[in-house]
Amino acid sequence: MIRRFTLTLAALPLALLLGGANQDRTEGLWRNPKNSVHVRSHRCGASMCGTVVWANDKAKADARRGGTEELVGLQLFKDFTQDEGGNWRGRVYVPDIDKTFSGTIEVIDVNTIKGSGCLIGKIGCKSQTWARIK
Repeated sequence: MIRRFTLTLAALPLALLLGGANQDRTEGLWRNPKNSVHVRSHRCGASMCGTVVWANDKAKADARRGGTEELVGLQLFKDFTQDEGGNWRGRVYVPDIDKTFSGTIEVIDVNTIKGSGCLIGKIGCKSQTWARIK
C-alpha cells in the first residue's frame, strides 16, 4: 500500500508536466459565445495551442478586413503554459485587427473555459466564455 502511494506520488509531477489532470479539460474542440468560430486546442511541443477548424462567413469576412485571408487553419492561441494556479497563459492573435496580445485561459469546468486578455496592461480588457463542442 505504501509502495503504491509512493509510486503514484512520484508519477504526479510527470502527469502534471504532460497535462495529465488538465489535459482532458483543455484539449478538444471549443466554440466562441456567438458560435461563429470553432477552435481545436492541442499540444504544440511543451505548450498548448488553438487552431481554427471552422468559421462562419461573417467571422471570415471580419478577419479579411483585418488583413487575414484564411481564418480556418490559423493558430489563434500560441505558447500557452499552465501557471501555479492552474490557469493557462500565452499569446492570442486577433485576426480582425491583426494584433497579438497576452491572454489567459481559466478552466471553469470540463465543458467551459474563460479566455481573457488586455491590450496593454489593464486597459482594453475583454473576456469570453467558450463552450466545449462534443
